[in-house]
Amino acid sequence: MKHKTFRFLKYWLPVFIWLIVIFAFSNNPTVRASEIHWRDFIVKKSAHVIIYAILSTLIYRALKSQKVETKKTGYISVFLASFYGITDEFHQSFTPGRDPTFRDMIFDTIGATLAIYFIWKLLPKMSEKVKLWAKKLEII
Repeated sequence: MKHKTFRFLKYWLPVFIWLIVIFAFSNNPTVRASEIHWRDFIVKKSAHVIIYAILSTLIYRALKSQKVETKKTGYISVFLASFYGITDEFHQSFTPGRDPTFRDMIFDTIGATLAIYFIWKLLPKMSEKVKLWAKKLEII
């Protein structure tokens, strides 16, 4: 029993912590990253991509630890990260100074998808040093 609890916490606790971080960010009123519109857009949308790529990777790692088939693990990771992005946008509709946008949901999904693409297609072609790092993080 202790082993199962430790294993669950080792793989799923980072996912839940990251979900809380995302929630905390979206619970605050929006702040301009730059006075120049296109810079503000690039910074914010890049943040969406990166944040949801990390979430998708953490979910992938947790599902992989449960011996879920590799293809299913990737698809489920993208789905769950994207779904959380949708719920996060809904949550923002209740946050003063924030508005939910379909565009943000798209960028969240792009980030989640890019992470899995990287794990499946690009990581296997990387140097042995990078692959060793990914194995230590239990991504591959």
